[in-house]
Order: sequence, then C-alpha cells, then structure tokens
Amino acid sequence: MDTMVQKSLVAPLKKLTSCVTGSAEQDIWTNHRPKQGSKCMSFVPRASHTNNSTVLRAYQADLDRERKLREAMNAQKNAERAAMRAHFRRKYQLSTNAKDTSHLQAVGSKVALPRDLAKMVRSDGQAKEESSTMLSAFQNLSFDMGLFSGSKQNTHTRTSNHAGQCKVIMITSSVRPVACPALSRMLSASAVCAGAEGVGKAEQRSGVRSFQQIPHTGSNGWINLLRFWREGTFSELHKHMEQTFHMFGPIYRQYLGSQCSVNILLPVDIGELFRSEGLHPRRMTLQPWATHRETRKHSKGVFLKNGAEWRTDRLLLNREVMMSSAVHRFLPLLDDVARDFCCLLHRKIQTEGRAGNGHPSLTIDPSPDLFRFALEASCHVLYGERIGLFSSEPSQESECFIWAVERMLATTPPLLYLPPRLLLRLHAPLWTQHATAWDHIFSHAEARIQRGYQRLQAQSQVGYAGRPVEGSVGQFPGVLGQLMERGQLPLELIRANITELMAGGVDTTAVPLQFALFELARNPGVQEQVRAQVQASWSKAEGNPQKALQGAPLLKGTVKETLRLYPVGITVQRYPIRDIVLQNYHIPAGTLVQACLYPLGRSWDVFQEPARFDPGRWGPGGEEGAVEAGTRTGFRSLAFGFGARQCVGRRIAENEMQLLLLHILRNFRLTVSSKEELKTKYTLILQPESPPTITFTSLTRSLSVDQSLN
Repeated sequence: MDTMVQKSLVAPLKKLTSCVTGSAEQDIWTNHRPKQGSKCMSFVPRASHTNNSTVLRAYQADLDRERKLREAMNAQKNAERAAMRAHFRRKYQLSTNAKDTSHLQAVGSKVALPRDLAKMVRSDGQAKEESSTMLSAFQNLSFDMGLFSGSKQNTHTRTSNHAGQCKVIMITSSVRPVACPALSRMLSASAVCAGAEGVGKAEQRSGVRSFQQIPHTGSNGWINLLRFWREGTFSELHKHMEQTFHMFGPIYRQYLGSQCSVNILLPVDIGELFRSEGLHPRRMTLQPWATHRETRKHSKGVFLKNGAEWRTDRLLLNREVMMSSAVHRFLPLLDDVARDFCCLLHRKIQTEGRAGNGHPSLTIDPSPDLFRFALEASCHVLYGERIGLFSSEPSQESECFIWAVERMLATTPPLLYLPPRLLLRLHAPLWTQHATAWDHIFSHAEARIQRGYQRLQAQSQVGYAGRPVEGSVGQFPGVLGQLMERGQLPLELIRANITELMAGGVDTTAVPLQFALFELARNPGVQEQVRAQVQASWSKAEGNPQKALQGAPLLKGTVKETLRLYPVGITVQRYPIRDIVLQNYHIPAGTLVQACLYPLGRSWDVFQEPARFDPGRWGPGGEEGAVEAGTRTGFRSLAFGFGARQCVGRRIAENEMQLLLLHILRNFRLTVSSKEELKTKYTLILQPESPPTITFTSLTRSLSVDQSLN
C-alpha cells in the first residue's frame, strides 16, 4: 500500500511544495515519512509479521477489491461530470468532447444529469472546472511567486485553456496519504462542507428551499481558491462579492479552500442573523493569528477568543474602552493629538507651501502623517503617554511598528485559506514574513507595557511615602494603567488585549481618514455644510471636545458615510446557534454566514442614491430618521460590527476620527485636482490602490499656529 500511495501522491506533493516554498523540488515522501513507532504510520504486513502465505494472499485480494471499488467510483464520478458537461454542450450547441464520450461509454452511456446538479445550472460553464481535483490542478497552475516570497511581480501566468483534463484521484477511508497528514486534512475539507449540506437538506421544512439550492460560485473550494490566486481576486474580493450578488441575487454560497460560507446582503437577513447569534457570538477565526499565538506561547485576546472566557474578558474591557465614563476620560487625550496634527500641518504649509490670495496652501499625500497620528493617538489612550511622532525626527521604533502592522495585514488574506501549520513545517516565506511582523508588534507592545508597569510601580511607591506624584493628580493613566490598577485581568491577558488593540488601531483609523478627507475634498458643498456646523458648535462648546462633537452630528454622519462607501472590514461574520431561514433558504445552525458590507453600502435596494456622499442621510431628517420611525429596516451601518461582539475599540476609533476632522475643517479647506472615484484594493482591510493627493489651504491669513487652533 505504501508503494501505491507513493506513486499517486509523490509528484503532486513535490509540485505543491515547490510552489509554496519557492525552492527546488525535494523528495517529499522521504522528508515527511513518519519515524518508526509513529502513530500515523500505516500498518503494512511484511514477511517479518507473518509467514502464513494464506494471510498474504487474503491481504492482496483485499487490495485488489479496494482498487476495483475505487476504479468503479471514479468511473461513476467521471461519467456524472461528463453528463453534466454534455448537458451544457447540448444547451449551448457546442461540439462534443471525445474524453467525455469515453467516460460515458465506460459505464454504458446510461448516466443522466444528476438531479442536484441539474438544479444548479450556471451559465458561465464553471462545472467543467469543478471536475478537477486539487492535486491535479496544482500540476497545471503557474503561481505568482510574489504572493509567497514578498517580491512584486506585474504579470500573472495563466494556465492554458487547452490543457489536458485532470484525472480524478479518489482517496477512500482505506487508502490515506500518510506522508503529510496536514495535506490529507486539507484535501478532505470539501467533503466536510458537503456533509453539512446533507444535514441541511434532511432538516428542511415544508415550503422552505434546502441549503443545497442556494446558488453558489462552484462547489470545489480548492479549485476556487486556485482560481482566486491565479486571477488576483483576493485584492478585489469586495468587487467580486458585489458582482456575484448582481449575478445570483441577495444570497449565495462561497466555497474557498476549506471554508464554506453563506454570503448575504439585505438588512432584513442581517437582522435575522444577529438575532440568532446567542449569548457568546462567534465570528470567523483568523487562523494565522491564532497559530502565531499558539506557536509563540502568547495568550489570546478577546479578538481570538470564544465562549464564556471571551465574555468574561470582554465585559472587563468594555468598562475601560466602551462605556461613556471611559470615553469621557480619554477624549481630552485624543483632542490633544488632533490639535498637534493640525499644528504640524500648519508648519508644513508655512515652510513648504505656496501663497495664494493671502491663504497659503500645500498639496501633499497626507497618508504618512495620518498613520503617525493614529499611532500617536492609540499610544496616548492605551499607554497614557506620548511617543513624539509629530517631532521633526520620529523614532525609528515607531516607523518600524507601522511597517510591521502593514506587513501583517498584507500577509493575512493568503494565509486564511491555507493550513498555517503546514506552511510552518515547510518554512514558507509567506508564513515567515507574517510571523516576523507579529513578533515585532508584540516586541513594541511589550516595551510600552513594561514602561507603563514601571511607571505605575514608581507612582505607587512614591504615593505610599506620602509625597504627591508629579502630573498624577487627575491624569488618565491610559487603558493599560486602568486595567493594572483594577487587577481583575492577569498581566498576560492585559498584554494580549493591549497588543491586539494597538495592532488594530492604526491602519483601521488612518485609512478611513484618507477616504473621508478625499470625499470632503471632492464634494465642496458637503464640506462647507459640515464646516458651518463644526464652527457653530465649537464656538458654543468653549473648547470642550465632548460638547463640540455633540453639537456637530454631521461629523458622525461623515464617518458613517465614509465607512458605508469604504468599510474597513468588508464582512461581518456570525455562526447562528439555531437553524434560520434567509431568503426562504434553510441555513443550518453552525453555518458561517457573512454580511457583505461593501455591496450593502452601494446597493440601490438599501440606500437612496448610494453613490452620493451624503452625511446628512444619517441624521434625523435623512434616511436614518425613516429607520427610527419604523418605515425602513435597520442594520445598515455595520462597519464596527454589531452587538456584544462589535469592535472593542469602536469608541476610540469613532472619536479619534471625528476630532481630527473637526480640527481640520476648522483650519483648512480641502480640494483635489481630480474628482474621479478612488480605486480600492483589499488586504484584510479596504484601502486605496494609491493614496489620494489633497490640497490643504489655510483658512487663516497671518494668524500664528496657536491662535488658529484656539
């Protein structure tokens, strides 16, 4: 049996490894053969085991029966697929295929189109691709090795349309690949999804369509995954979702690698999903992140936890970052950083800008400064200290942290659909880059946490001595200090959650600010409307940032409108704890269901004039007012998630963006040279393909920087 498995799997395994690692083909069978005594070694009778020739003949007969059974199953499967392809050829009057004819003749030409497949006829002819298996597809696919090595390539090699048809390799329960258990699990993942579909069909109710009847883009997840890589779909996943909804309607299934999900669009379905999330809502686990924590022996924060443990930690964190009392404590810190950002921008305009009608202006790409702002604000709130990113020479440590976060986000999507532990064993460059980025993020956070802990210890010791600590009276010690003082979370869990908040609080704030500034710049009428409300509110607030935000609801509308058009995360996922019905389709409990935010925000079925940037639609007189009045459904603004599992840093991010926009609109007029829509790409978060260039024109003539900010 060893010999048979070797012959069937050694060549595809060599192909797979050379694609993933970028190295020359190696003898995978030799390198990955389990050691003597390993539990995963297959038992093969040898001469040393028995001298009874009768036993050996019986064993050989069993092997022959298994081989004939596999051949019969292969022939049946090939014939069914050939019948399906023949159906499409007859429908579209295409020429017959000799190989399909031979498959049908092998079983007597009496195979009809399978009933389930007949219900899922697709006009794009994708059924032909589904006849391939993953191993054979790897043999004919040319990978863009830049995806794994980190190098940039501008061209993609596509497989020939006339490539020979792949042979189907059936792996039954009696013949399993023992050379690489992780690959074996990967190959059988699609069968697991198929089993779930069978349960859904058995449990369908009268009048409700079955799970299998939900339209889908192809039932072979590994073939779909390879096609995504080949065509570069990962970077345009949001566009792919939008196009698929246009093709199939408001619900469809997506098979990608080992993952099977149901994607939905309409708020009525999203509401039904959230009502079935239970006491401990679950969303899709980012397995590359979880694997990094497990291999490095780090504790997991609430982002990666589930169940009662998640709920306990989350309730403790909510007290420090979500409640109104917490917002009241950290809002002045965010306001200080937003003011300093505008001071920096004024200095740049005065030194590098050009004067025009007495109002100096400067045209720049603001994204580097926005990333520094987001990191400075996050550190100030989380650690209670400034790190000086607005100085003339920002620290190399902070610049490396920003790079590490960007690298971590860029390497996550390709790893979501591959077994991380397999890549870890193969020393794949993609996994190495991902793990190295996380290591740097943890190192940066560890240094800040140690400094915070030492500062608290020093303040405690000086306080016990009866002497006041300089700057400690009424000073917010940061979320880190608050958690340490309460002592309700172990230090390891504090470290894990603070690190996750830091890693998730930079790009997810800086990128939406780029989109917001661009939309305000290319919609001058909207910009003036928001500015007028901001100026009036600021004059009444007398410098109080909380009152200023309360008096300018259009600022909040600007953030919501930006995230409607450009959601940071393009999906919100849940696993319902009970069977539900969406669009009259039965969804079994435990199915991964994704609310797709990018198509949702641009759907004519959900929003009036969805392409128009209108912060007022979220006010009492806009569409939101209709929602409150009960004439329209809710669940339309979900960029931060919903319910108990919504983004834990939501209050920090919302107020951070609103305060920066407030001070920018008070001090600058924004313009752009081109009003064309920004092209976007997806790298775990949605961001511009190229950062927009914006002209900042000072609204003051000769006032000093300090005067303009008062």
